[in-house]
Amino acid sequence: MAKEKGRKLIAQNKKARHDYLIIDTYEAGLVLMGTEVKSLRQGRASLVDGFVQLDGHEAWLHNVHVPEYSQGTWTNHSARRKRKLLLHREEIDKLESKSQETGHTIIPLALYFKDGRAKVEIALAKGKKEYDKRQTLREKQDRRETDRAVAAAKRRQRA
Repeated sequence: MAKEKGRKLIAQNKKARHDYLIIDTYEAGLVLMGTEVKSLRQGRASLVDGFVQLDGHEAWLHNVHVPEYSQGTWTNHSARRKRKLLLHREEIDKLESKSQETGHTIIPLALYFKDGRAKVEIALAKGKKEYDKRQTLREKQDRRETDRAVAAAKRRQRA
């Protein structure tokens, strides 16, 4: 069987970029059971309530929903079990020291297969206040309006 290449996205946490200010991102491997891999290959997962907790120089992914594999038997996994993340010791130490600061948390941004292996993109993030969220939306809307104005001006030049 040919080994798959590239990146195949399974799940993405779009709301995280809205709710948090992303400071730094990391790519981590996942320790999974066989039925979890099969369920992920079907493209079924949710990162909505997920978070990372550092415990004794190990990183654990909590509250990520990977539904049970439909053809699984008694060996099936539980849907919201905690999963170990595979990171380098330096990365864990850096995350541990930064996450101790007030308002910082570690959240999953994306779950994907990279060259056949399950990976999760995690981010060190700081929670946004309500006015920060409104400011971000305002900037996004302003950027969209300027892009529309530039495109309209280009159309008028061609005509």
